[in-house]
Amino acid sequence: MSEGNGRAPGGRAPGGRATIRISGLTKSFGDQTVVNIDELVLGAKPVEGLIGPNGAGKTTLMRLIMRSTKADTGTVTLEDGSSEVMLSKLPPHRIASLGVVKTNQVTQDFAGLTIWDSLLLAVAQRHDERPHRVYRERHVRESHGEEIRSYLDLFEFSEPEGFAHSTGEKKLLDVIRCLLLKPKILLLDEPTAGLPDDVTAQVIDMLRAKVAEGMSVVIVEHDLDVIWGFSDVVHFMAEGDVILEGDPAYIRAHSTVVEKYLGSGHV
Repeated sequence: MSEGNGRAPGGRAPGGRATIRISGLTKSFGDQTVVNIDELVLGAKPVEGLIGPNGAGKTTLMRLIMRSTKADTGTVTLEDGSSEVMLSKLPPHRIASLGVVKTNQVTQDFAGLTIWDSLLLAVAQRHDERPHRVYRERHVRESHGEEIRSYLDLFEFSEPEGFAHSTGEKKLLDVIRCLLLKPKILLLDEPTAGLPDDVTAQVIDMLRAKVAEGMSVVIVEHDLDVIWGFSDVVHFMAEGDVILEGDPAYIRAHSTVVEKYLGSGHV
């Protein structure tokens, strides 16, 4: 792998940020290898972009980290200060409880749930998660209601007491669900798809504030203006592996990236 930036020794992030170490990770569907990564550390920088052509394996890699897709081989380890936890042996809900949270590339609705009910369900403890119970639990609303209200006021949903309607509103709802879980590392899969430019700017500003508080972000995004303007480091993925990494200017100007992804007219 070629690098434009160095990393902390042993994959430890500067400033005590949690990191994800990926070793020998592979995934194939039939005879097609979708992910084949020997060694990769994510989260060492506050914001890391992950880009590459369609079919490069970006979304599959994120799903492997969360174990919503099972790897063929390899390990994924969360390194947080002095502790290490092998995520590749845990169910997805345990991974989220440890602070690694992911949005969805394709928005997923909780059928029949309002915006408020969906967000309350996201923060409910497991013993409160039964649909007939969570909405009656006053402590859930008292603990998180003010924070939920602040997000809904910020983004001005068309029907904040009702349902998310547009694709953009559903994307926002998904991001808010994740932020309510107070992640250490937030994996974002095309979070601004379907959002107008002004709302995209709001989302990025909000994420910058969370990053300043210590959260790390790994973002897959086809809007390259977001990648170039938001990321501290960018990983370029092709044919299942991260083949280049560096600061945005380095990646943007690299001949391999231009040839495989950007095209000669990208500037």
